[in-house]
Amino acid sequence: MEESTSTIKVITPPDRGAQAEWSSDQKAFKGVPWGKAMMWIFLVSDTFVFSVFLISYMTVRFSTKVDWPNTSEVFSLHVGHTSVPLLLIAIMTFILITSSGTMALAVKYGYEKNRKVCAILMLITAILGASFVGMQAFEWTKLIMEGVRPWENPFGAPQFGSIFFMVTGFHGTHVTIGVIFLFIMARKTWRGDFDKGRRGFFTSQKSDYEAIEIMGLYWHFVDLVWVFIFAFFYLW
Repeated sequence: MEESTSTIKVITPPDRGAQAEWSSDQKAFKGVPWGKAMMWIFLVSDTFVFSVFLISYMTVRFSTKVDWPNTSEVFSLHVGHTSVPLLLIAIMTFILITSSGTMALAVKYGYEKNRKVCAILMLITAILGASFVGMQAFEWTKLIMEGVRPWENPFGAPQFGSIFFMVTGFHGTHVTIGVIFLFIMARKTWRGDFDKGRRGFFTSQKSDYEAIEIMGLYWHFVDLVWVFIFAFFYLW
C-alpha cells in the first residue's frame, strides 16, 4: 500500500527594502495637508504640557498648609483712590478674546483671497497680542515690586510666585512667538506671496493661504489656554 506525501510550498514575499515600504505608506497620505497635521500634533502635545502645569498648580494649592493669596487683592489695580480688583486681568482677557475674533476673520478673508483686508486683520491681531504681552509685563513688574518672587510671597503661600511666573511666563512666550509670526504673515499677505505662490524662506514649499489657517489654529489655542489660566489663577 503506497502512501502519498504532499509538500506545502511556502512563498515568502520579496524584501522590498525600507525605502519601498516608506513609499507605500506615504501613498496612503497623499493629499493630506502636512502643515495642518503637524500643527495639530504640536497643539495636542502642548495641551499635555499645559495640563501638567495646571494639575501641578492644583496639587500645590491643595497640599500647602499656608493660606493662598487673595487674588482680588494681589491683582487689584488702583484707579485714582479706588482699588479695582482684577481690572488689568479683565482688560487682558478682553484683548485676547477680541484678537481671536480678528484672527478668525483674517482666515475667512484669506480663503476669499482678499489679501488687503486679511493682512490688516492679522496686523490688528498682532497688535492686540503685543498689547497683551505688554500688560503681562506690567503685571509681572507690579508683583515683583510688591515683593513676589519665585521663592517667597508676602501675600501668603510662598509657592504662589514660582507656579504663577512659570505658567504665565510659558503662556506669554507662546503669545510672543505668535505675535512675531503674525507680523511676518501679515507682511507676506500684503505683498501677495500667497497669490503668487512664492516659496517660503525656511522651506521650498510654495506659499498658500492655508498657512493663515494654520496660524489661526495656533492663535486660537493660545487664547483657549488663557481662558483656563484665567479661571484657575485669577478667579479661583
